[in-house]
Amino acid sequence: MNGLSKGIRKVEIALKWDPSAAGEPPTDLDVVAATYLASDPYGDPAYVVHFDSRSPDGTIYLNRDSTDGKGFGWDEVMTIELDRLDARYARVVVGVVIQQRTDHRTFVSVINPALRIREGYTVLTEDDFGSVLGATASTVAVFVRQDGGTWDFHPGLHGFEDDPATFTATMGRPHNP
Repeated sequence: MNGLSKGIRKVEIALKWDPSAAGEPPTDLDVVAATYLASDPYGDPAYVVHFDSRSPDGTIYLNRDSTDGKGFGWDEVMTIELDRLDARYARVVVGVVIQQRTDHRTFVSVINPALRIREGYTVLTEDDFGSVLGATASTVAVFVRQDGGTWDFHPGLHGFEDDPATFTATMGRPHNP
């Protein structure tokens, strides 16, 4: 980026999947975002946004939430207004978690999952979770505040085999290769 770049300002994370086969329990994927303080960017999240919640200042919110993948187009959509996020936050980690209800589910059992992250009309990344098929959850993006206050985007999936509560508590920690 050059000195005139405004960095990443406002992003949309969109997720879709096909409904489960007839007679099978519904598949429920959720987009989650965790914020991390500049004083502890790899520690515990300051707060986590997921279904039925939003950030305290309204900068991270779900526009659409599906519990079964039966919607038209994108089933889950989250907006993150990085340019409005308080300066005390240095990182935002975004993930996708599969709700574990009656059956143990991993991405291999989700029919046609798709992820799109964009800023405005510019697609920053797309993925199909093919690199994390055995996982029950995955981080999908990290946004990092630079010294000048702009935000950088770091795409990439990293799978987890945790329950949703453990995943949201640990998703921002450094990964061992």
